[in-house]
Amino acid sequence: MGCQALLHVGQQMLRRKVVDCSREDSRLSRCLNTFDLVALGVGSTLGAGVYVLAGAVARENAGPAIVISFLIAALASVLAGLCYGEFGARVPKTGSAYLYSYVTVGELWAFITGWNLILSYIIGTSSVARAWSATFDELIGKPIGEFSRTHMALNAPGVLAENPDMFAVVIILILTGLLTLGVKESAMVNKIFTCVNVLVLAFIMVSGFVKGSITNWQLTEEDIRNTSGSLCLNNGTNKGDPGFGGFMPFGFSGVLSGAATCFYAFVGFDCIATTGEEVKNPQKAIPVGIVASLLICFVAYFGVSAALTLMMPYFCLDKDSPLPDAFKHVGWEGAKYAVAVGSLCALSTSLLGSMFPMPRVIYAMAEDGLLFKFLARINNRTKTPIIATLTSGAIAAVMAFLFDLKDLVDLMSIGTLLAYSLVAACVLVLRYQPEQPNMVYQMARTADELDQVDQNELVSTSDSHTGFLPGAEKFSLKTLLSPKNTEPSKFSGLIVNISTSLIALFILIFCIVAVHGKEALIRQELWVVFVLIGSSLLCSLVTGIIWRQPESKTKLSFKVPFLPVLPVLSIFVNVYLMMQLDQGTWVRFAVWMVIGFVIYFGYGLWHSEEASLAAGQARTPDGNLDHCK
Repeated sequence: MGCQALLHVGQQMLRRKVVDCSREDSRLSRCLNTFDLVALGVGSTLGAGVYVLAGAVARENAGPAIVISFLIAALASVLAGLCYGEFGARVPKTGSAYLYSYVTVGELWAFITGWNLILSYIIGTSSVARAWSATFDELIGKPIGEFSRTHMALNAPGVLAENPDMFAVVIILILTGLLTLGVKESAMVNKIFTCVNVLVLAFIMVSGFVKGSITNWQLTEEDIRNTSGSLCLNNGTNKGDPGFGGFMPFGFSGVLSGAATCFYAFVGFDCIATTGEEVKNPQKAIPVGIVASLLICFVAYFGVSAALTLMMPYFCLDKDSPLPDAFKHVGWEGAKYAVAVGSLCALSTSLLGSMFPMPRVIYAMAEDGLLFKFLARINNRTKTPIIATLTSGAIAAVMAFLFDLKDLVDLMSIGTLLAYSLVAACVLVLRYQPEQPNMVYQMARTADELDQVDQNELVSTSDSHTGFLPGAEKFSLKTLLSPKNTEPSKFSGLIVNISTSLIALFILIFCIVAVHGKEALIRQELWVVFVLIGSSLLCSLVTGIIWRQPESKTKLSFKVPFLPVLPVLSIFVNVYLMMQLDQGTWVRFAVWMVIGFVIYFGYGLWHSEEASLAAGQARTPDGNLDHCK
């Protein structure tokens, strides 16, 4: 009896969401277009990091070859972006990676993903608000900081911030109010700030190419030794190891190290995926918005870092404020005001990009019953998730007021990278699953996109699948490597499910050993080499098995190319970066997950909407819950 109860709970945790694709109506307001999504993605991704990060990475990791670091980071980000784009075409609903996990790998993984996305957005909002406050305070002579230190100091070192940040609270509350007014109004403000930011970055790029010199990419080690003081105008920044000079002064390892840091500069585009129920024609707008925003951000990062290292030798760059220092170096000191305006606009759009998706993920989880139902309440006039917006804004404001978030920022990385990994795995799984009659994500094939021939073909092929799926296929090497069917079956889908789990396991083993066994690898210890080579070969073998399986022929407005290689590469990049996070971050992550599991097992598991649907007759004919009805 106990085993049966345990099995029942296990089945409940793995139940998958039924997405009703035949209905296009939404409780939210469908008013955004593709340009709105591109502006949202660019504004969220192209934050204040572009004004600081390029200088720090060029100075310490890559030198002028930072442009290659950004190229590698952009390619790694595009892997995740393409996976999000395909799901945006498949399931144009609110929820982003939470929803994508729910329709593919089940409720528990979906809750874990959504719960960590909420954490990422809360910390992101709070930390950016404090950065906005600090930047503004710096511009006006630091009176806010002085007042806080004098009259509001908190004496709890290691727990609370030294000074509470009232201005950060005000900023969050203003933007929370803006988000409750309506999505169109929020998008308009975001577009204005994003356009100003892009114009400032364009000015920086043109200035760098006009005032810069290619000789700053060709300095030899002797030049650095003999003339570093005069090249840096004795500004005191030429301390530390300058490397070997030239375009790649720290070698290719420095470029890769810089790329790992630069990867986080492209985080933020996933906020586009939360707009599925607020955008017109989401099947096309979401993929285009994600890819276009990543492309624009890459051009901006590439251009600014190139301009910066052309204007000033890389070893002279100021790590904290490289652009004002570089303009001073070339005699354009007045340009620092343009940089200040641009950085405030960038922080504003980045803050809006963190706050915009947060209530939508909370709303999606509450509507599914995994979080408290009152959080799914929608304002009838503005069509926004009012309670979720106010609740998330209040929590972020309290965090910004009381805590110094430097130690928590890495937690954002875990949530984001976990979401990226799961979305890539979900794309891999779904592309090789059998279709069900008239139910397979056909919102991407609406009547206005299909001619009559295509519609007849759709009906005939869907009907034929009822008798197409075999009752039972025997496992053998031949069925594994050379399946007879040209269409996915239950058996081939099961092979892909198991193979994807094995790939995740092999990648995890490889990354743990590669990151935490570096010293043993340097000493060329046999066990490390054996584990790394073995896990790589096994991962390649299993990837080859997936490649041999028949792929779904479902027509979508956007598909990830080069399956199964691109999703596997995306999973590898994300897991490798997760393994580089320190032990304290993983302990905090565990604490957050314990809180989440208390909510899920105490409330979500028993109030899930899918439980009531499963109790009725809401299943597809074969009992799966991952297909659209």
